[in-house]
Amino acid sequence: MLTLAIDTSGKVASVAVADGERLLAEKILYTRLTHSQIILPMVQELLEDCSLGFGDLDAVVCAAGPGSYTGLRIGIAAVKGIVMGAPHLKCAAVSTLEALAFGCSAFQGRIVPVMYARPKIVYAGEYESRGGRVTALSADRVTDEAEFFAALDVSGPVMLTGDRCPEIKELYFAGNDNVLVSPFADRLQRASALCAAFAADPGRAVPAEALEASYLQATRAEKDKAHRDQ
Repeated sequence: MLTLAIDTSGKVASVAVADGERLLAEKILYTRLTHSQIILPMVQELLEDCSLGFGDLDAVVCAAGPGSYTGLRIGIAAVKGIVMGAPHLKCAAVSTLEALAFGCSAFQGRIVPVMYARPKIVYAGEYESRGGRVTALSADRVTDEAEFFAALDVSGPVMLTGDRCPEIKELYFAGNDNVLVSPFADRLQRASALCAAFAADPGRAVPAEALEASYLQATRAEKDKAHRDQ
């Protein structure tokens, strides 16, 4: 299944095309520009480099979150717009944390993706990687950083990944050789990992209108509304 993936959930903008067996192309840009300025030109450039058009694709995938509120909305809106113009396409949104775990799928053991949410609070997940298959051990969550890592079972090999992993290793597991930190190239979001996650479970495809972000915590607008309603 020829799949285009778009990730705008974090500090990088990333697009990729894969056919289920091969990564055909990927572009990752760490930029100060907003994702809305660069993501669709990146998609167009990538497809042209592969001599592909939207009509050649089978599916388009984006990051569902957690992550940047604005970034997630941009990615989901881009996918919905693409599908409106190419209604034959399947589409899906994949957990950002799951995709980070798929980015480390060569590791054999537990993978713990962790992303900064706000001071002392993180987005975290627990996944198991065996033979290239990645499965969730628990639901993704937004959680107190110290409590989560105090309760984490590190009796076996654990790979930390995500934007907070070097600091987590130093703060909580500096003397524990079971806890590893992923290579720097795998710590930030990559669209190719979204392709891999979708290829492992293409049944997650949904109609474009059903695509939704998974923030894992209330948005600023929701918090403001709740405050006004008190």
